[in-house]
Amino acid sequence: MELKAETGKLRWRCRRGMRELDQVTESFLNEHYSTATPDERAAFERLLELPDPQLLALILNQEIADDSTTEHVLAKMRQR
Repeated sequence: MELKAETGKLRWRCRRGMRELDQVTESFLNEHYSTATPDERAAFERLLELPDPQLLALILNQEIADDSTTEHVLAKMRQR
């Protein structure tokens, strides 16, 4: 039940100003979040705190993530 409540809150945070970001973030949430490690979950949550232009630049590989865990999460998001 705890994961369900957590993903519900995250689903709301996945609603961005850009439809493309909505799709990418929600896809990661639906397909990978439940099996992600605690570090990957934390990295995903940090990504959701970023402004849309910065998050998009990271997803499009125009910027590089600060750490390997975040880059791993971004790689999964790019698969979409």
